Amino acid sequence: MAIICVDAGTTVIKAVGYDAAGAEAIVSRRETVVSRPAPGHAEQDMDAVWDAVAATVREVAAELDDVAFVALTAQGDGCWLVGPDGAPTGPAILWNDARAASAVAGWTRSGLAEAAFRLNGSSAASGLPHAILTWLRANDPGRLDRSSAMLTCGGWIFAKMTGELVADESDASAPFMDLRSRAYSPELLAMFGVEWAERLLPPVRSCPVAELTPGAAGALGLPAGVPIVLAPYDIAATALGAGAVRPGQACGILGTTLCTEVLVESPGLDGDPIGITIALPGGYLRAFPTFAGTEVVQWTCRLLGLSGPDELGELAGRAAPGAGGLTFLPYLSPAGERAPFSDPLARGSMLGLSFEHTREDVARAAFEGLTMVIKDCLAATGAEPTELRVCGGGSASATWLGLIADITGLPVRRSADTEVGARGAYLVGLAATGAAPSVAAAASEHVRLRDAVEPDPVRGSRYAELFDDFLTLRGTSAGTWPLLAGMRERTWGRT
Repeated sequence: MAIICVDAGTTVIKAVGYDAAGAEAIVSRRETVVSRPAPGHAEQDMDAVWDAVAATVREVAAELDDVAFVALTAQGDGCWLVGPDGAPTGPAILWNDARAASAVAGWTRSGLAEAAFRLNGSSAASGLPHAILTWLRANDPGRLDRSSAMLTCGGWIFAKMTGELVADESDASAPFMDLRSRAYSPELLAMFGVEWAERLLPPVRSCPVAELTPGAAGALGLPAGVPIVLAPYDIAATALGAGAVRPGQACGILGTTLCTEVLVESPGLDGDPIGITIALPGGYLRAFPTFAGTEVVQWTCRLLGLSGPDELGELAGRAAPGAGGLTFLPYLSPAGERAPFSDPLARGSMLGLSFEHTREDVARAAFEGLTMVIKDCLAATGAEPTELRVCGGGSASATWLGLIADITGLPVRRSADTEVGARGAYLVGLAATGAAPSVAAAASEHVRLRDAVEPDPVRGSRYAELFDDFLTLRGTSAGTWPLLAGMRERTWGRT
């Protein structure tokens, strides 16, 4: 029997067909559009996302026989509002939206964000529902009045396929879940002054399973009644798909977000109030998803007039470690940064520039800066893994993988799958439908890794010093971020 898994990312929708042995048999992709109608805004047309999902699944289903189930994962956070008829009441507001940055800054200054972390295990960010709802209440209350449920991308797709409005535990984890009880917390709602939004929160279930409706069946090219599994959202599904399924195992996603994450047995609510904590079956995922990842690579390519990441990697490889004393702080998102620290005013900079520096130095500094962030996030997990499993578009860069190994001091291993998030949904689907006793058991049978990239101890020693310098320079630069925000306000009318 065949299996179809969907990974609905922010910019690309993928459907993967697996054969009876669990091997990738066919992959279909559709690009999606992120619109930015105003400074700091990041939105998507919800119907367009569904159309892309339907098209990819239909294309895969046409090549397969006897599909056992469909499992799906998708981008997390954000705010996907629907009305009583299940139709969108406007565009989805995404996880990287920055319109509510001022609210988050206020919560952070007042200590409210830290108090909430002691319940939900997640730092505040402008793309989380509490911030978006706060902004909508002040700026678009009519949309809230028209809405009856707040979903995530995965919940939206699941609702279109099954007619059921639910939230997987992973999606519900931030910001309103008390991780100890794994239920919505009235205390958290009250903290953020959004008690009125409780009516919008869908029921929480762990990896829900429901049947494909007749109406959706036609759009997907599948028979009605096929089981649909909502797996944990993309960063969690990707960790599982990379084989990080037991406490202490770590994964790094080199994608739109750089997400460094580790499986843990307990949520650790008494630690530093940074990162996010995601409820998973039988445990938790401590994750540090940044606002800026491979977009930084793409930006650097445009800056240097390069054709793409491969050319950037070749250029960086011709520069010496340390990029001639050039340090790049890669905090380029208009939303600031959320991992491993939270500051909506954070901005990037290239420090130490002189006439002596070359394009090669700039290219290497970009990769080194991003990799310093990975090391910083890995340290924030508090874990001591023996290897780092990586995936995402950035994992195709041999230069970057070598830098990650040298800077973290860990062997770096890639999955043999081309679509690791979909593989994670596949593993969850097997466990949720009873085809495997657990996700870990399914992973031991179906996850395959490539040879490791080993760290170089000499370069590693040099990078250990440079990492300390990176943190010092970031601390110094952070003092300028409020001033820069004021300059942007005067220039562009926004922070």
